[in-house]
Amino acid sequence: MKLDIPNGDFAGYLFDLDGTLVDTMPLHFVAWKEALWKCGLGRDLDEDLFYSFGGVPTLLVAQRIGEHYGVKLDAAQVESVKEKIYLNRLREAKPILPVVEFARRVAKTHPVGIVTGGMPEVAHAALESSGLEALFPIVVTPADVPPGRGKPAPDMFLLAARRMGVEPGRCLVFEDAGPGIAGARAAGMQVVRVASRGLM
Repeated sequence: MKLDIPNGDFAGYLFDLDGTLVDTMPLHFVAWKEALWKCGLGRDLDEDLFYSFGGVPTLLVAQRIGEHYGVKLDAAQVESVKEKIYLNRLREAKPILPVVEFARRVAKTHPVGIVTGGMPEVAHAALESSGLEALFPIVVTPADVPPGRGKPAPDMFLLAARRMGVEPGRCLVFEDAGPGIAGARAAGMQVVRVASRGLM
């Protein structure tokens, strides 16, 4: 994987977690499929549909999947079952080395942070499992912003920039999915797209 790093005087770096720093997306997909079957979807989850929700908060994904298939789902139940399945398989996830190596390098001289669609317990479990928790003192999740203001809204990115003490326009963001890329750009930040799908 080659990272296309733009020229610029960047003062801080923000990273999505799932599919950007750690190759967890295939595990999330398996967990979603199993949870949706258990919670009454009655069919297999379309993989392209799943990936189109990359970075969107879990509860909202559950709601949108139900709407897409015209099935009434208990979104909170789906979220709970899905996260338990995912956490049980988390040890299988591998770091995405080109991005991790870049993050380690820039963290020596610049502030770095995480902006993830995963809730705190899931995000911190993934960071701990991959040995990255100490690298990222700033972790912003949907729990840190008002409901409905996760990706693709800019709020999480703007909050992370404030916590780093960096102007949004001087942040470079690493993202693998459309909602996160849209949110970062709406915050006035440049983006490096990480083409991680299919690593596993």
